Amino acid sequence: MSEIKITIGGMSCGHCIGRVKKAIDALTGVEASTVEVGSAVVRINNAKTTQKAVEEAVKGAGYEVVSTGTP
Repeated sequence: MSEIKITIGGMSCGHCIGRVKKAIDALTGVEASTVEVGSAVVRINNAKTTQKAVEEAVKGAGYEVVSTGTP
């Protein structure tokens, strides 16, 4: 289990939060996520998903991954 913080570009409202949270939470292996305008903290099961998969989900929702690290 690990926790990652993603800084996200292009978010500006509650709708953006909903889109990103829905995309992240749809991944198998995401245990929990907290999404705010401009960032997300995600706890993942490393045996079931990867940091890269979470980043790709954010990009797939239409937003830019600015940086990723530990909270």
